[in-house]
Amino acid sequence: MLIGAVDVGSARARAGLFTLDGRLVARASRGFATIPGPDRQSMHDFAEIWQAVAEALAEARRQAGASPAQVGALAFDATCSLVVEAPGFAPDVIAWHDHRAIAEAGELSRIPHEIVARAGGSVSPEMQTPKLMWLARHRPEVWAVLAGVRDLCDHLAFRATGIEARSLCAAAAKWPWLPDRGGWQADLLEKLGITDFPRPGAVLPPGTRIGPLSPQGAAELGLEPEALVATGLIDAFAGALGAAPDMPALIAGTSNCVMATGLAPRPALWGPYPGAILPGESVTEGGQSATGALLERVRGLYPQPVSHDEILARIAADPEPEPDLHVLPDIKGSRTPFADPLLRGAIHGLTLERSAPALDALYWRAAVGIALGTRQVIAHMGLAPAALAMAGGQARSALLRQLYADATGAEIHWQPEDAVLRGTAIAAAAPLLGGIRPARDRFARPVEVTRPDPAARARRERDWRIFLRMQQQRAEIAAM
Repeated sequence: MLIGAVDVGSARARAGLFTLDGRLVARASRGFATIPGPDRQSMHDFAEIWQAVAEALAEARRQAGASPAQVGALAFDATCSLVVEAPGFAPDVIAWHDHRAIAEAGELSRIPHEIVARAGGSVSPEMQTPKLMWLARHRPEVWAVLAGVRDLCDHLAFRATGIEARSLCAAAAKWPWLPDRGGWQADLLEKLGITDFPRPGAVLPPGTRIGPLSPQGAAELGLEPEALVATGLIDAFAGALGAAPDMPALIAGTSNCVMATGLAPRPALWGPYPGAILPGESVTEGGQSATGALLERVRGLYPQPVSHDEILARIAADPEPEPDLHVLPDIKGSRTPFADPLLRGAIHGLTLERSAPALDALYWRAAVGIALGTRQVIAHMGLAPAALAMAGGQARSALLRQLYADATGAEIHWQPEDAVLRGTAIAAAAPLLGGIRPARDRFARPVEVTRPDPAARARRERDWRIFLRMQQQRAEIAAM
């Protein structure tokens, strides 16, 4: 039997196939479009996402030489994008990084409620409650005919099975739902005027059996109806589950998220969220928005197409280009420590050079700024970890793993066989292996360890002092 895992990120759907003892045997991906709109809007078409999922699964099966009947279980992780099922609403997926609901998020943040407290006292427009408020106020004709509104990971499972169920991970982290306070927060929903959105079905912990694929879901995914679907997670939470256990996790992909357990509520941190990954554990998240997106933006400046791997290989051959170029990476606001979606990035030392070496330098110094931002997030969380488990697209680069080790002072523990897909495979296998903890133990793999380089310490400390000074200057300019 093979275990299927699907990860839907900001631009690609990835599928992996694992054996029941946790060995990754195949992995494939397919892209889908982001559709920009006015007023900070970003959308996707769910039909295109679903087609990408099906194609990635088919390619993974082809690579593994597996028949449809060999895939016995499946789970989905995804960004916390919002799927809106309603006539006349298209495109039908509001991307996680869509910031149309900034005003609603600000209004919600002024309400004394536990939902707000667990959002660090300042609700992000990336969460679902302000997006629901926006829909009710700005598209009342859509709100009146809502057939369904779900987190993307939940909608993927619904499309696959036809069974209504929500992941506790998504519900606790992004919706007005508290697992330890009775679930849906009716008082807040009433105050906000959004009590009437459809929310049938149970809220289930990650790794809980939902049911088999529906005949339609099986046909669309190229699998057999007997395949079991389990509750999935938000993508960063899946990465934390699949990374090295018993240490904080850094998920460095389109955005950077630091996940840790056992933390008390604190401003500009999200959580704690009981049971969002494992039963009996509460997880807290600190993060930076659009970090990988910043590197992608720099990549798009090159006059000729070039891959991230090619850029990083050139930088590795010519280390520390342009040390007097400095970047504040907050191109789409700050989650931690400033909790300000309107904050913007800054560059000091930019020239008119458009050569590959000049753009490589800008790419590298942007990466340095991102890593320093991660150091700041960790400090704000009150952590001083000796080790960080790292996952996500940035973790695949040995150069970036070394940068994060040098910037944070922590060992970087990396799971080479894809921690995000592995975390989702753990959730898929959990009903077959006696629960999510036994499944995690079964799927555990050795990690590669990157230790801080003592020779880089002075450089990064200088960068750190400049990073903090640039933030102070930015605040001074804003005050003017």
